[in-house]
Amino acid sequence: MTHPTDIRRVALAVAATGVPVLPLSRGKRPFANCPACNRSACGDRPHMRAAGPCQCPAPCHGWAAATTDSAVLTSPAWAPAWRQAAAVAYHPAGAGLTVVDLDDDAAVAWARRELPPTRTVTTTRGEHWLYQGAMRSANDVRPGVDIKSLMSYARWLGPGAGTTAPLPNPVRALLQREEATNARTVATVPARPTVTVSSALAGGRECPHRSPVYLERGIAMAEQRITEARSAIHHTVYRTFLAVLSAHGRCGCLTDAHMKRLFTAAHAKGESPRHCIDAWANARTSLGL
Repeated sequence: MTHPTDIRRVALAVAATGVPVLPLSRGKRPFANCPACNRSACGDRPHMRAAGPCQCPAPCHGWAAATTDSAVLTSPAWAPAWRQAAAVAYHPAGAGLTVVDLDDDAAVAWARRELPPTRTVTTTRGEHWLYQGAMRSANDVRPGVDIKSLMSYARWLGPGAGTTAPLPNPVRALLQREEATNARTVATVPARPTVTVSSALAGGRECPHRSPVYLERGIAMAEQRITEARSAIHHTVYRTFLAVLSAHGRCGCLTDAHMKRLFTAAHAKGESPRHCIDAWANARTSLGL
């Protein structure tokens, strides 16, 4: 069994090369270092917040905790995580990298046929192909293939072999294909039954938002919050969805028309249909809806 001190020593050595690192627990999960981030309330997941330092008390968790600062890595705040750490992870985009995560032999065979050779790291199930350059992260861009770069983390399994090639167009095209697929999926999802503002709660109780004005003001304010965001767009969209659902998600007030207005505002700020759907679903999950 690897000693926690050895794991931290590896992390410090990797950080010294300019690669931001963080500890992983068993199961390849980051530690929830920051109580304010419980259940990802800070929006640390890729589709919830923009790149950049987390505003929560340091150290945060997930990819937002990755750092090259040895003083942070050896600080008392990180000591509990290192004592329980099972591995080291890193933030690829923080080092200017994109990782093409190939999960099985079929995915590896595809990469060898379709992608330019680059630095390769052997994993437990397949390979990581590392390219110079950052891009948005996404899972399941094709069978057995994930993209890990911005707002994501990958397990450190060594420096790998070969020379790191520039990020090629075929890898960028995977993301474009994924976004086009998501757009088609959203377009073909049957509409949910419309719920009117006067809908009753389960059990026959009347909706507490008797006046449509209250709901309309809330939706308008949510649209304005998203529209006026100048940074942290992912985080703003998630937190706005969370606020709307917290106020109206349990009473039957929200309709498809309201949801469409919020999604339209998010799309105008550059959010993809997939990001909107995921942010909405995660907000519902956080509230237990």
